[in-house]
Amino acid sequence: MPRTKCRRHIASDPQTTYYKPRGIPMVKLQEIRLDLDEFEAIRLRDYEGLYQELAAEKMKISRQTFGRILESAHKKIADALLNGKAIAIAKTGDQEETKLKDL
Repeated sequence: MPRTKCRRHIASDPQTTYYKPRGIPMVKLQEIRLDLDEFEAIRLRDYEGLYQELAAEKMKISRQTFGRILESAHKKIADALLNGKAIAIAKTGDQEETKLKDL
């Protein structure tokens, strides 16, 4: 039986929660679900340029867990880009939003 996920600290919800290839009707698209913690990992590491250790501290998780979340996010985004799939960013129950000043 897998362990339950600990709460991840997320700075804020994304402004846009759905991305799709242009010119393809929604009914013909497959969808990839990107969890909010995966979105936050991408934001901290790739957009903000933080090292994994500092990014993990901001999310209040271990560096190893951060690395797994980031790898999962990269695979999902690559799959969507290479195979023309939509990306839905979905909030799950194991995330806790934290104000930016707290980070």
